[in-house]
Amino acid sequence: MNLPNKLTLLRIFMIPVFVAIFYLRVIPYNFCISAGVFALAALTDFLDGYIARKYNLVTDMGKFLDPIADKVLVSTALILVLVPPQGITILPWYASIMVAVILARELIISGFRLVAAGKNQVISADKSGKIKTFFTDLAILLILVSADITPYTFDLLNILGTVALAISTLLTIYSGVECLVKNRGALKS
Repeated sequence: MNLPNKLTLLRIFMIPVFVAIFYLRVIPYNFCISAGVFALAALTDFLDGYIARKYNLVTDMGKFLDPIADKVLVSTALILVLVPPQGITILPWYASIMVAVILARELIISGFRLVAAGKNQVISADKSGKIKTFFTDLAILLILVSADITPYTFDLLNILGTVALAISTLLTIYSGVECLVKNRGALKS
């Protein structure tokens, strides 16, 4: 197993650690610590792809696991900030709409990639998708850190995180439509 695949597996193994720390309120600054775990996991996403491309270490296992690891990590984080421990409010109610759009896009594009793969076509991430990922990760980090700094209220970090989530949502729609239009041939019989 090569280094990029090990990094992808590390990201998968970090997800339950992230969740556990998020819910362990007995740990001081558990949201900040979970943000750190999330940041490290997100960094492995960047590193595994960079190393795989730079050193020609792209494998079928990596092509399969990497997008799954990314989607599970981000989906888990988005769901957690929507459903925090009892008595804590992290996001305004309308953030649930943004999260629903982001998750729906991920499911649609994943299904689209499966159809394309069945036709031996590979649909790579476009630049807009990478920018979307950056804003989604940034939003999650800001929102998590703000939850420890000023729980129960919406502070500047929370507002910035919510704005980053809104930008991510717009980029999610744009990148999803771009992917479908650019690769629409994959849907032809």
